[in-house]
Amino acid sequence: MTKLLVVGSVNMDIVTHVTKLPVPGETVKGLSTDYFPGGKGANQAVAASMAGAEVTFAGAVGEDAYGPRLIESLQSKGVRTENILRKPTGSGIAYINVDNSGENHIILSEGANGQFSADDLLRGSRCFEGVRGLLLQNEIPWETTVQALKLARSHGVFTCYNPAPVAPVPSEVWPLIDLVVVNESEAEQLTGIHVEQPDSYKQAVEALLAQGAQSVLLTLGEKGCIFADRQGKEVKQSAFRVKAVDTTAAGDTFIGSFMAAYLSGQALEDSLQFASAASAIAVSRAGAQASIPSREEIEAFLQAQHL
Repeated sequence: MTKLLVVGSVNMDIVTHVTKLPVPGETVKGLSTDYFPGGKGANQAVAASMAGAEVTFAGAVGEDAYGPRLIESLQSKGVRTENILRKPTGSGIAYINVDNSGENHIILSEGANGQFSADDLLRGSRCFEGVRGLLLQNEIPWETTVQALKLARSHGVFTCYNPAPVAPVPSEVWPLIDLVVVNESEAEQLTGIHVEQPDSYKQAVEALLAQGAQSVLLTLGEKGCIFADRQGKEVKQSAFRVKAVDTTAAGDTFIGSFMAAYLSGQALEDSLQFASAASAIAVSRAGAQASIPSREEIEAFLQAQHL
């Protein structure tokens, strides 16, 4: 079984459904409000675990009522949680509004995630032993992320970085990243290239490779995804057509499922197809972790597509 370490954020997602998303200064009526365990790091950890990987999560929750619920949710999905710390503050919270088309607005309050330090990670550095892959995002302190990349390098671990929320990547950090995964908005902010048409997809990927990325996976929503590396390999994968209910964890599901498949030895093309199927299932359901499919569901979906 693939061993994956996810270092990142864990949040309680407070999701309110609305007919339409408000514009600045506007008040709209909420149709219903639900509470779902989330956070990019936790979502990706759950997706990888559900897809068949052996996953350990390292991060922090607060000493509030949400903390135990967030840990229990990860455990219920098969994620190991012994490297989750309790901090004397509130847990991370994401305030999410979702409209009738499945589009969302998100406000993130980092809480304990912002207190998970590089020293915390060093004290728990044994969690890197026996690990094949490391998965990171941008919802914990940057110094902690860099420390994780350095520890992974020293252990010969494959590193995957999802710069979300997006922030510039210093030139000295790129050599520590084996795969960077970005969506259209993140690619545009990192490269300055407006990612809208096929020509711009290629330009953005080439620009990221030129900055120092070893390989790039550009996700394009309903238009699929593109993988490219410094050796000239390029693979495109179309998206599966489904009715969108909630896109909240679509990207996290894609990344976690991809890492589970790819690190297990599946071919790149098969891993991209597997991850695309997982993401398609996730957007057809409500919630973050609650929407993430199991490996069996993903395989059944692919069989139904005659793939």
